Amino acid sequence: MDPACNSTFGVVTQMGIGRQRALQILGLGGVGAIAAIATNTLRTENPGRSRPPRTAGSSPDDLSSVDIESVNVDETGTITARPSGQVSAFRETLSNNVGLDMVQIPAGEFVMGSPAEEAGRGDNEGPQRTVTVPSFFIGRFQVTQAQYEAVMGQNPSNFKGADRPVEQVSWDDAVAFCEKLSGLVGRTYRLPSEAEWEYACRAKTTAPFNVGPTITTDLANYNGNESYGNGPKGIFREETTDVGSFPPNAFGLHDMHGNVYEWCQDVWHENYEGAPTDGSAWVDGGDQAQRMLRGGSWINHPVGCRSANRFRPPGGYFSDIVGFRVVLVPA
Repeated sequence: MDPACNSTFGVVTQMGIGRQRALQILGLGGVGAIAAIATNTLRTENPGRSRPPRTAGSSPDDLSSVDIESVNVDETGTITARPSGQVSAFRETLSNNVGLDMVQIPAGEFVMGSPAEEAGRGDNEGPQRTVTVPSFFIGRFQVTQAQYEAVMGQNPSNFKGADRPVEQVSWDDAVAFCEKLSGLVGRTYRLPSEAEWEYACRAKTTAPFNVGPTITTDLANYNGNESYGNGPKGIFREETTDVGSFPPNAFGLHDMHGNVYEWCQDVWHENYEGAPTDGSAWVDGGDQAQRMLRGGSWINHPVGCRSANRFRPPGGYFSDIVGFRVVLVPA
């Protein structure tokens, strides 16, 4: 393996997908990797949890209250609480029967990155720093295939399903979706910054996952053949699941851990030295050829789905483990 491939191998294995899967991705790339990963899988049905109801508000000036119930677990993955609450949201209409639910995230401060003692931590997840994030709207769910098709007129996904997340989209594809969506509805949409994404994912938590010190496959779609910390192993569904199949976090957002990776605006930097502290995207300097993916996917072990985990593929990278969600730019 030449030095360039060896370096890339290190990045891919940090995703927590195992050596064999990493070699498949590196050796085949693009559609070839997708085919290799998807071949001979034993697919399971999506979880039985019904999809959350739609929101009623129609614009940022016409918000509705949405009842939510999140989940907390202890170090063994046992559920210890089911906090309930409400979030404010609206539904952006894309067509007669397709809409995009947007949740208002409150302004606040958080500590971005992971502490040195967090299991599975990468050096690129520090140094930790306090970031102040203004209020913003972010997609309640990952962009679905129905939503993508309503805007772009096509569906590139491998695992077909109107309510499954769109995948096989590059960073450029995601940016193009945001631009076309903005023209369609007359409001400006974009990808989240890394800081916005992690703030929204954590939802005022500080543990490796927004549910607590570990996670289970009852709470997210990831590769349950491996566990995290003292948590249990689980199932490996080997495919995406409908968005909203698992409980939301305390901000009312679903699938922030697993299902598909999510593109962010930022370019790759080796660590957070000199990173913005105002919630904005870090687009200066760094490696301009590489963009940021967050959240892990259905193929990742739980270590790759942590709130602080970062993955840096080229902007043209696409796979059935990669999707996105959108942010509304304030008027």
